[in-house]
Amino acid sequence: AGDGDCGHTHARAARAIREWMRSRPPPAAPAQLLSALADVLLEQMGGSSGVLYGLFLTAAARSLQGHSDFPAWADAMDAGIEAMQRYGGAAPGDRTMLDSLWAAAQALRALRSPGADPLQVLAAAVQSAEAAAEATRHMEAGAGRASYIRSSRLEQPDPGAVAVAAVLGAVLEGLR
Repeated sequence: AGDGDCGHTHARAARAIREWMRSRPPPAAPAQLLSALADVLLEQMGGSSGVLYGLFLTAAARSLQGHSDFPAWADAMDAGIEAMQRYGGAAPGDRTMLDSLWAAAQALRALRSPGADPLQVLAAAVQSAEAAAEATRHMEAGAGRASYIRSSRLEQPDPGAVAVAAVLGAVLEGLR
């Protein structure tokens, strides 16, 4: 759906991040890490996805400045989504990557509860993102490149939403 480059764009981003991690130790502070990742994606990923991820990570990094507790991560997710919505123009239900991010953010809000198990909360967020990505299969595209295509031709889930769920799943596996 769209111009068909989502997989290539995300593969380019993965290679750029891997190369960046091999060239220097990543920053230990969460805000600095997200900010550095935003720079890598803005410079190397390309496409509208690169810009949107860059906006998301930059806003999330600002939100995390001086914080690293679990509730701050939920706040950072909300800040990133707000930036994507403000600058990208999409909303949940528009059949975009935002659908998966929004669903994951709803689950991550459990991090604000005392005693929440962060890995269990992240696992729930990944499941929510995967379900939201699958749900885009039946949505009318209201934003993004897929909005230029007749809905009768959109037979697969939104590739950006699927990619977001995969990225979150990779984060979970890396943390485990």
